[in-house]
Amino acid sequence: MKSVVCSEPGSLLVQDVARPVDKPGQVIVKIKRIGICGTDIHAFGGNQPFFQYPRVLGHELSGEIESVGAGVELSPGQDVYIVPYMSCGDCVACRRGKTNCCTDIQVLGVHVDGGMCEYLQVPQEYVITTVGMDLDQLAVVECLAIGAHAVRRAKLALGSTVLVVGAGPIGMGILQFAKVAGATVYVMDMNAERLAFCRDELGADQVIQAGPDAREQIEALTGGDFIDTVFDATGNPKAMEAGFQLVAHGGSYVLVSVVKGDISFADPEFHKREMTLMGSRNATRADFEHVVSCLENGSVKVNAMITHKGKLLDLPELLPSWCEAANGVIKAVVEV
Repeated sequence: MKSVVCSEPGSLLVQDVARPVDKPGQVIVKIKRIGICGTDIHAFGGNQPFFQYPRVLGHELSGEIESVGAGVELSPGQDVYIVPYMSCGDCVACRRGKTNCCTDIQVLGVHVDGGMCEYLQVPQEYVITTVGMDLDQLAVVECLAIGAHAVRRAKLALGSTVLVVGAGPIGMGILQFAKVAGATVYVMDMNAERLAFCRDELGADQVIQAGPDAREQIEALTGGDFIDTVFDATGNPKAMEAGFQLVAHGGSYVLVSVVKGDISFADPEFHKREMTLMGSRNATRADFEHVVSCLENGSVKVNAMITHKGKLLDLPELLPSWCEAANGVIKAVVEV
């Protein structure tokens, strides 16, 4: 079968590899769609922590069950999405139900080879069947689950104010799930087109152009209160540091982005607010189920976010262009 491997930063190669064979407890999925994530782009650019080369990328995956091994109750032909976070089940995080931050987590396309291939073998517990959803939607469930988890972790109060910094796909997911939770949502980004999309298509209550005057705008919009819960989805250390200044006294700051390197903040500013600072990593099965429920009832939109499509074997040429901001990619999906 064909697969696409990231051999080193900036290099994708099409290769022929052996097709998997059935094993007990395992499912072979015929991959149909692959969502391109910031993780893939950062890995391609050499900026992804937790990553080693060479690696087959791809963890936003949907497809069809091709075959199953002994002891698997699923059936060939069923449409599925894949939960890409394989946890140990025994560590301190797993024992507390936080499988998303397992101490020995194995994420498809990061720690182990992912789904940029024709067939992928996955343990049955990570293969989720669905009915009545198209493959494009299923391929973006994982992306949305990141935002759903961050919002669930923040425990938003009804009517509270939220600021999402970074209007990429993850930020767009946070925006939508914060709206589902009943928050008033502001979105800040440097890209005016993405801000307009968040306002017109996804229901952002207010959009703010990032820049030197952004803090003053937020102060004016909130009557000097600032923001109850700020989510950073920029992947930019400077933006992450600036976000501390936007949180209301008694508020929370949720870092969804992960970057190589350190971030710093002024301790007096942090303490005088009695700010809650938290990280949000990956998602749990409950978050995936919440995403699917919201897609089914129409409270969350995804199809409008998919702006670019391409074929698996064209990825070595397509991915570099999709990384260019000038090409206007919000979410790209690969068809296999």
